[in-house]
Amino acid sequence: MPQVALRPARTADVRAIATLIDTYAPERRLLVKPAVALYEGIQEFRVAELDGAVVGCGALHVFWEDLAEIRTVAVDPARRGHRIGQRIVTELLDNARALGLSRVFVLTFEVEFFARHGFRVIEESPVDTTVYQELMRSADEGVAEFLELERVKPNTLGNTRMLRYL
Repeated sequence: MPQVALRPARTADVRAIATLIDTYAPERRLLVKPAVALYEGIQEFRVAELDGAVVGCGALHVFWEDLAEIRTVAVDPARRGHRIGQRIVTELLDNARALGLSRVFVLTFEVEFFARHGFRVIEESPVDTTVYQELMRSADEGVAEFLELERVKPNTLGNTRMLRYL
């Protein structure tokens, strides 16, 4: 049986990542991202590859000196149940540790999946008001969701905020 390999994403993977995102976007499981955003953030992504095809992806986006978000975790529906998502999240958590981060955030519908990775549901903001004000300067839509800004409220309805300490 062929092995799934995890590796850093390359620009040549953007179309495959976009296809994975587009698979889950109609259900509002993931937000559609313009190609330019994927290219700009390609260094944040890890992909799972099987027989030369990208079958999964996920990204680690650093917010602050001690905090990052795992985002855009997606697996080809034909490959679900093969622990690909689990391997991607584990690798992203390892990356967070290597960067010296102590907390990782997710905004998700997949509460049970992330709970199995040690994430806990939170109600409060995991940043103080000073950091919140700094994050307000970010143009990143994921940061806007994290901050629960009014302009992205329709995107976050029903999502659960979760945090993991490393």
